[in-house]
Amino acid sequence: MEKLKLTNDFIFKKVFGKKGNESILKDLLEAILKIKIKKIELQTEVELERELIDDKTGVSDIEATIDDNTIIDIEMQMRNQYNMKERSLFYWAGLYYTGLKKKEEYKENKRAITINIVNFDMFKEGPYHEKIELRREYKNILLTNKLEIHFIQLSKFLKEGQEEKDKKMWQWLTFICNKNRKEVERVMKENKEIEKANEELEYLTGDDAVRRIAFLREKAERDYITNMSGAKEEGIEEGIEQGEKNKAMEIAKEMLKEGMKIEKIIKITGLTKEEVEEIVNKKTK
Repeated sequence: MEKLKLTNDFIFKKVFGKKGNESILKDLLEAILKIKIKKIELQTEVELERELIDDKTGVSDIEATIDDNTIIDIEMQMRNQYNMKERSLFYWAGLYYTGLKKKEEYKENKRAITINIVNFDMFKEGPYHEKIELRREYKNILLTNKLEIHFIQLSKFLKEGQEEKDKKMWQWLTFICNKNRKEVERVMKENKEIEKANEELEYLTGDDAVRRIAFLREKAERDYITNMSGAKEEGIEEGIEQGEKNKAMEIAKEMLKEGMKIEKIIKITGLTKEEVEEIVNKKTK
């Protein structure tokens, strides 16, 4: 049985965003942020089902608070939607805004960090891991450390990632990309948290329901790319919209199989009541 891929955003969240897997996420964040984390708390309110379709409402993939003063949003993005800059700023703004409680002063607001692991080249130039901060034009002085955005470009890492430069980051990205079996086996022996992540991945691989959702997620991505390509060649926007609609319809079918209520399916997929009922009617015929 082929092992599930961590580059699948649904599987990434199932491994790193699961309650009980905090030590795995902690080790990954320490590698990315180059810090030691004493305490980590996962935000578990976000519904996994919502991540099965394109998210235009700012719902985060994995959200965690570290050491009580920093909010983290980490996302695996499979394809280039050409909106990652805006998407990251939107996520960051939401994290920063909600970090301030009533009657607290602005200076008490939590630090907010957005991390994007992308499966494409975000920037043509530069290294595979880039950190963006808010700086003054005058002498490039840091304005505040409360804004931080990271882009980790897996496509670039596979071309230029070097173990001796940043071993811990190299270990995690080697495991996530899973392109060299011998290297993956070695990093699992060297890092106990990566070994634990692999055990979780193997467990999920044996779960038929999870495999089905992961398959649908990847199929939806392929269908989207096909529709985007066709629309571009023909010069029409209807193909793009139809690709999104087909993706939502496929997900709705699976939700109906799982016995979910129509009202919840409408809310999650964005389909109309008539469209969902049409799927139900076809199923019962």
